[in-house]
Parts: sequence; C-alpha cells; structure tokens
Amino acid sequence: MTAYVIFDVEIHDMARYQAFIHQVKPALEAAGGRYLARGGAHRVYEGDWSPRRIVLLEFPSRQAWEDFYHGPVYRGLKAIRDECSTARLVCVEGLDP
Repeated sequence: MTAYVIFDVEIHDMARYQAFIHQVKPALEAAGGRYLARGGAHRVYEGDWSPRRIVLLEFPSRQAWEDFYHGPVYRGLKAIRDECSTARLVCVEGLDP
C-alpha cells in the first residue's frame, strides 16, 4: 500500500539546507521514494496550523519509508537536516486499490 510522508519544515540555515536537499534527493529516489510537492505555495483554509515549508513524499509502502528513514544513509543526512532546520512529519498510508 502506498505511503505518503508530509513534512512541515522550518529552515534556519538555507545554504546548509540546500546542501542537504542535493544529497537527500538521490538517496530518496534510490529507496523508491519521490517528491510530490517540495516547498510550493500553500494556504491554510482551516485550523490554526502555520506550516513553513511543506514537502510531500510518496513511497511504495510504509515499510519502504521506514527502511529509508531508519537506514544508515538517511540517518547521516538527517543529522545535517537537524542542524539547519526543525521539522514535523507524519506518514499516512494510502487507500487500498
């Protein structure tokens, strides 16, 4: 079942974050993930949520996402991301076809 990962990222050091993006994209694709949205314009229609930068990812399954997230490659990249940003993220499974 397809899994979607939603990040709400607040960037503190854009230059360092750009370096992270250039490294994470090929690692993400190698793990079967792909970007569906990355930092585009957004608008809140309900609630008190104030997202900074929205990133939406698609993975073939929740297990594929978890293997990537907890794996050694992303663990090193996450350390870089954590130095230059703060994030909230959630993974949600899609509907069964």
